[in-house]
Amino acid sequence: MTEIRNKVEEAGIISFDFRDLIPQGQRSVIDIKDFLFDGVMVKEKDFRQKVLSHDWEQYRDHYVGITCSVDAILPLWVFMLLASHLESEAALVIRGNAAHLEGALLRRSLENLNPELYRDKIVLVKGCGAEVPESAYITLTLLLQPVVKTLMFGEACSTVPVYKRK
Repeated sequence: MTEIRNKVEEAGIISFDFRDLIPQGQRSVIDIKDFLFDGVMVKEKDFRQKVLSHDWEQYRDHYVGITCSVDAILPLWVFMLLASHLESEAALVIRGNAAHLEGALLRRSLENLNPELYRDKIVLVKGCGAEVPESAYITLTLLLQPVVKTLMFGEACSTVPVYKRK
């Protein structure tokens, strides 16, 4: 009987999967449109009243994006006011839609990544399985290239070399 060998493991390749960095937890996106007068403009008194009557506790420990799906002129204090109500409830608040929120969560995880764990290693960044913003691949490359021996992209069966220390 032939023994099956794991050549990836034997080569000492570390597989880096962005899915391991994506934090678990509820995501919510607040659309400012729902707070606007007639869905198109900010009338400060009406806006403040809608903000005060909104149930902010529903966002407890959520990752929250604040966006506006309509073409409206929004003063900056609008974002500040919403953020001030979310501050004590949400785990994270950003300006943006669901995709921006995922990018911010990934960026936060990358900021906490210790590149020394990859020093002098061969790292394969997985390219399938999770929707990852292009910016995350750039950030990871800039973070790991100074310490890794080799950086590759793809899957074990099909890799693209990105960087190899000389």
